[in-house]
Amino acid sequence: MAKAKSVFTCTECGASSPKWQGQCPGCGQWNTLVEAVAETVVAGGNRYAGLAGSGVLQDLAAIRPREEPRQATGIEEFDRVLGGGLVPGAVVLIGGDPGIGKSTLLLQALSRLAEAGQPVLYVSGEESAEQVALRAQRLQLATGGLRLLPEIGLEKILATLKQERPLVAVIDSIQTLYSEALQSAPGSVAQVRECAAQLTRLAKQSGIGIVLVGHVTKEGALAGPRVLEHMVDTVLYFEGDTHSSFRLVRAVKNRFGAVNELGVFAMTEKGLRGVSNPSALFLSQHAQEVSGSCVLVTQEGTRPLLVEIQALVDAAHTPSSRRLTVGLDPQRLAMLLAVLHRHAGIVCFDQDVFVNAVGGVRIQEPAADLAVLLAIVSSLHNRPLPAKLVAFGEVGLAGEIRPAPRGQERLKEAAKLGFTHAMVPKANAPRQPIKGIDVIALDRVDQAIEKLRNL
Repeated sequence: MAKAKSVFTCTECGASSPKWQGQCPGCGQWNTLVEAVAETVVAGGNRYAGLAGSGVLQDLAAIRPREEPRQATGIEEFDRVLGGGLVPGAVVLIGGDPGIGKSTLLLQALSRLAEAGQPVLYVSGEESAEQVALRAQRLQLATGGLRLLPEIGLEKILATLKQERPLVAVIDSIQTLYSEALQSAPGSVAQVRECAAQLTRLAKQSGIGIVLVGHVTKEGALAGPRVLEHMVDTVLYFEGDTHSSFRLVRAVKNRFGAVNELGVFAMTEKGLRGVSNPSALFLSQHAQEVSGSCVLVTQEGTRPLLVEIQALVDAAHTPSSRRLTVGLDPQRLAMLLAVLHRHAGIVCFDQDVFVNAVGGVRIQEPAADLAVLLAIVSSLHNRPLPAKLVAFGEVGLAGEIRPAPRGQERLKEAAKLGFTHAMVPKANAPRQPIKGIDVIALDRVDQAIEKLRNL
């Protein structure tokens, strides 16, 4: 029997090469070529015809868009991340570490939909029917009307979807499926790309909402070709430590809602439960005032969140001082320390600096700069900040404090939670006073340090 011919495919762009190379010839990325069995061309025309509808030339001004109807899953935090609910015909890709709760959340959502009388289908490629039933029993879910298909063959799954025509179907997981049209093993680049394309095509043509569960690599990115994220309408990531009871679901792509929207869940004996006041998770309850702690008002999608930023500045005991962050960008910390030295005269080159965002949340926006600086100064001087103080604002290299988006919403959220003082960029100062909170408008870093001494 002849040996199957191999081809090397890029996991980022999908380009192929007859031999392995360190750099992809298509996109230029390094170490992204993986070996797979060369696939033969299937006769019979284009399998993806009609994926995006008929190609009729139209005038954009004559097109009347319509609001897409949404189906709420009954889990408020999950609906928030999706932008209000599932859109018919939309394809959602959800990824996360093993055991973090992907299958649990989706089984809960399908149970709620089935309980409301909606036709749903759960396709399990990793667990047997008995294992899924055992999980549903442990979570005490209502399973009446919830259809289950333990199968990894793509053709049989497509035939079942066409026959049953559910409102929502969950595929757990996309890496376990295989198509008989290809010779490679399940989980290969070709199989994942082909199965996702066929399922997306069916969703667009039939209006079935499909949720794909995806594995992640050790770096935390979704496994498989990068084109998988471009095919789907929504990409969700599960975040959080498996040893903690709290889970975060973040939308990194959403064609039907806000990007970077965040849903907060608590893992309980009966599954994942939405947290109505997530700011309480990220604020530590100190018995007395402590130095090195500053409360940041960050914005995650449409939701303002209060997160405690903790800093510890200690004398370096090695020739080179350490800079360590948890939940924040370490390179930005080095930049902020340089700004603090140049524009406020505060020296930290002989100090170890550790910065942590409480609760395991990852903060990516630059509006955290001011809170980080205040926490560092507080720890360096061993002087606690006022207990009811919040801060936000981006710090520039020239020492200026730049405005943050949605400043009014951040201040209103802080006032609602009982904070009485806020240090914000001057451009974010409200025109009308906000009841219960005193706003301190700032232009520069040295001004912020001076105001801090007078509080």
